Amino acid sequence: MDRKLTLYILIGMVLGVIVGQVLNQTVPADVIKESIAPWFKLLSDIFLNLIKMLVAPLVLSTIVVGIAHMGDSAALGRIGVRALMWFITASLVSIGLGLIMVNLFQPGIGAPIPDAAAATAAVGEVKELKATEFILSIFPKNAVEALATNNILQILVFSIFAGVALSAIGEKGTALVKGADALAEMMLQVTGYVMRFAPVAVFGALANVVAASGLAILGTYLTLLLEFYFSLVLLWAILLGVGAVFLGRRIGVLIRYIRQPLMIAFSTASSEAALPKLFEQLDRFGVPRRISGFMLPLGYSFNLDGSMMYMSFATIFIAQAYGMDLSIATQVMILLTLMISSKGIAAVPRASLVVITGTLAMFGLPVEGVAIILAIDQFLDMGRTATNVVGNAVATAVITKWEGMLEVEEPDFVEHPHAPAHTAADGRAGLELDEDNYRDG
Repeated sequence: MDRKLTLYILIGMVLGVIVGQVLNQTVPADVIKESIAPWFKLLSDIFLNLIKMLVAPLVLSTIVVGIAHMGDSAALGRIGVRALMWFITASLVSIGLGLIMVNLFQPGIGAPIPDAAAATAAVGEVKELKATEFILSIFPKNAVEALATNNILQILVFSIFAGVALSAIGEKGTALVKGADALAEMMLQVTGYVMRFAPVAVFGALANVVAASGLAILGTYLTLLLEFYFSLVLLWAILLGVGAVFLGRRIGVLIRYIRQPLMIAFSTASSEAALPKLFEQLDRFGVPRRISGFMLPLGYSFNLDGSMMYMSFATIFIAQAYGMDLSIATQVMILLTLMISSKGIAAVPRASLVVITGTLAMFGLPVEGVAIILAIDQFLDMGRTATNVVGNAVATAVITKWEGMLEVEEPDFVEHPHAPAHTAADGRAGLELDEDNYRDG
């Protein structure tokens, strides 16, 4: 199964769509909502919970080991500066391309305007994202709490301090470094086990969405979907094109290596679900853990290219739907606002919608317009989440090449170690057995 995981995920996606559509057409909506959808959701929720179980210890151990082995705090600072330069540039490109494409296509013209009261109820109360609160939230007051809540940014901050400190104390910290190294390997081994459930989770996630909404809703928003996904394809072309400038022909190899985390992200609409597998595949591509362990957690908060394009696209789409013509100056201000506010979305549920709503309110645009895209937000989320994975994979590979640390690639599939089974002792190893009991047994 490990060798054919991509095929099984594809099968899960197709079956999920088929089963979901059949149920949508044959079973009453209230029955689906009450009796069927919760079971489909359970399949994907189990997988996502297992992934969340992996993320905190994997990120902690990977960063600590990477920085300790790097043994050069100046190199760490240089990588951080280059990473932030890449992230800021990619953010501007993503948001800017979104603004250009939405102005070119103008998909909002003629879009259905929802009832104001119903729309306000659907959107709900939106908590304002304040820059000061976000900056403060980066720094953990309790490392254990950060690990317990899977707060990747806080785990990153603590891990950097721990890694640099272990590098500074040298031999005294060897035992902790070895322990962290063993923990990272163990978590990647567990990742291999969890990924075997991915096709089932993918089936459940898509069957749940399609059973509830049906594919007919895609026809209603077909123009918006096609134009948004075409814009994402252009963004992929730009990201991979720039990646090819640095990586040469290995950009094709990178795409092949990340196809599994890419499909997991697309089908579950969760960047977090793809993170453990992305670590593993970048290892095999030749990115050392000391760089991927630092870059990926940072990128998951500051380099969400697909989400940023979506936010600019959706904001102007809503303005168009309400017949509001925004000047170039206003759109540039929206771009800069999104550039800043999007950096606080890592741990916020339905984060992109929250930022869009806050931006609409700031510029006097109708907040209830978010309800226009709520119906297909899941389908839009799938594309932007996959784009986030591509953007972070390319960024990590490019920074590695830029630093001159790109290693020789390993085979695309490397078999995981197997736990001993059917041993001669048959599970009795280490026991001082009573011979009578043994004979009777």
